[in-house]
Amino acid sequence: MSHTPTPHISAKKGDFASTVLMPGDPLRAQFIARNYLEEAQLVNNVRGIQGYTGIYRGVRVSVMASGMGMPSMAIYSYELFKFYDVDQIIRIGSAGAMQENINIRDIVFGMGACTNSAYASQYRLPGCFSSIADFKLLQLGVIQAEKINAIYHVGNLLSSDTFYCDDSQSTQQWKKMGVMAVEMEAAALYMNAARCGKQALAICTISDHLLTGMATSAQERENSFTQMMEIALNIAVELEKKE
Repeated sequence: MSHTPTPHISAKKGDFASTVLMPGDPLRAQFIARNYLEEAQLVNNVRGIQGYTGIYRGVRVSVMASGMGMPSMAIYSYELFKFYDVDQIIRIGSAGAMQENINIRDIVFGMGACTNSAYASQYRLPGCFSSIADFKLLQLGVIQAEKINAIYHVGNLLSSDTFYCDDSQSTQQWKKMGVMAVEMEAAALYMNAARCGKQALAICTISDHLLTGMATSAQERENSFTQMMEIALNIAVELEKKE
């Protein structure tokens, strides 16, 4: 019995490439499809979560939004891994910097993803699970970042369930542990990849700074974070070469 379409994805089996780029914003997915993919086809638009498959530098690549937060990322990434034979998901999102040496528009690679979420409790593990990126994807990402002279940082992200946090000290507490930036999706993606035996990487562009108050606009986040997009697309190309 086929599990596709799913309750959240209307695509047919085979509509997605083996590598899917996942921005949070559906309009960023649309921007990538229109500006980078040849022969892009809309394969999902349930609840406005746009998903496209097309060709980039001769390689079939998909891009689909994840929405905001770990529950949304968890649903879409699980269905892609489990029911659509997707092997790699690369999150391309925005994040808020938590360290003085990280600036607006810098790129951060999530080698790990801390979280204040209880998402891992479903696995009934006798301890704490470390949510980490796939090393091959991370390595390829760093190589691509260096090729285009991007300013990047590699380390821990915080995947937070709270955008408006009632604890005024939380940023400083995570900062002192060396966490680079906060976002809302990577940990769920990493846990789903681990559970499904697949590969995942979170690449984020710094959109705002929790220490200085600097921030980019919604339109800038939608269509100007092109270095991150190109890094992720080129990872997909390199993966195809290695197969």
